[in-house]
Amino acid sequence: MRKTEAAVQRCKTMSALQKILGGKWKLEILYYIAFCDIRRFGALRRQLEEITESSLTKQLRELEADGFLIRHDFKEIPPRVEYTLSDLGRSFMDVISYMKAWGDRNLPEG
Repeated sequence: MRKTEAAVQRCKTMSALQKILGGKWKLEILYYIAFCDIRRFGALRRQLEEITESSLTKQLRELEADGFLIRHDFKEIPPRVEYTLSDLGRSFMDVISYMKAWGDRNLPEG
């Protein structure tokens, strides 16, 4: 295979990352859990004002299934569930920090 052909092939790593982190809210969820100490479902729901309960549930389940989050069910009444970063999730925080810093420098405030 020539170099030019290899250069235009789809990057499987980026494709896999897009599938894992492509949800509309996933990066924000990881950011709030990691850097704002927001760990409970209700607090995340309030922080992400426009997200529906079903969307938040789906995004959290997917992040857990993909190994970025750990779900802690305290088996209490009323129910209490908290989310923390897994080792994989913690290893991704440098990337999120860099993305936020880049956005702070280059994107207009929205």
